[in-house]
Amino acid sequence: MTITTGLQNYNMLLIGPPGAGKSMLAARLPSILPPLAPAELLDVSMVMSVAGELSGGALTDRRPFRAPHHSASMAALVGGGLRARPGEVSLAHKGVLFLDELPEFQPQVLDSLRQPIETGEVVIARANHRVTYPARFMLVAAMNPCRCGEADTPGYTCRRGPNARCKAEYQSRLSGPLLDRIDLTIQVAAVTAADLVQPAPAEGSKEVAARVAAARARQAERFAALGQPHLLTNAEAAGPLLDEITRPDAAGMTLLREAAESLRLTARGYHRVLKVARTIADLDGAETVGRRHLAEALSYRAAADRAAQAA
Repeated sequence: MTITTGLQNYNMLLIGPPGAGKSMLAARLPSILPPLAPAELLDVSMVMSVAGELSGGALTDRRPFRAPHHSASMAALVGGGLRARPGEVSLAHKGVLFLDELPEFQPQVLDSLRQPIETGEVVIARANHRVTYPARFMLVAAMNPCRCGEADTPGYTCRRGPNARCKAEYQSRLSGPLLDRIDLTIQVAAVTAADLVQPAPAEGSKEVAARVAAARARQAERFAALGQPHLLTNAEAAGPLLDEITRPDAAGMTLLREAAESLRLTARGYHRVLKVARTIADLDGAETVGRRHLAEALSYRAAADRAAQAA
């Protein structure tokens, strides 16, 4: 599982029972993100200064990590108020916006994220002024499979009704258009006592961060060679440029065509699959996007589509 693809500004949804470690995984993301480049640091510092959160003028190259409570209002999340202050999506610019217990947010608040996810900015209009704040963040969300959290546990029977119906009712709080903007849907399994006594994995955060940095360096070099030095990640590519950098091999293209029909991919979903597959190939050090890269990218999209159908 190449979860490190999420470190390329892709949106991720973690689904699993309580105590599986979803929040812990999200909180660890900044430790494997590359530090802010000087230009990024300036952007982040300007937003924080406007919001009054730049304590003592101190600057840091650590990427922002914002985790608002699920009771947050629309103004708190996307910005607003009398002085049109930046919201959490702008304070997470160039970093991570973590939304825990995703279905517990108000549906209107969640749907307000759709525009900044697409455009990378937020426009706050008032009667006498109009303000635009940057909001190019990586959305990481976590949720239980149902309200009781145990619908996928073997042998568990929900008292609210059949497990499938309990899941569908809970996940229906998430709109299809919002789920269509999720690139990676990860099923997080419950952690058992046996798992806790297992030896620690050989690859730690330092090694993962090095692989992410190497993949980003490949992408930056590729975009520079194509005359697009302002682009840094595959997630930023669009249109003909995206076609230029992906170009799956014959086996991969066949799989993609079949999956597009069987999964009924939207145009947005199709392009997001290509971006994720290109990044998986970069993490592997591969020049060409192959069938296995597309298969992994499609597996994340298939999980998202199942959640959308439940909604």
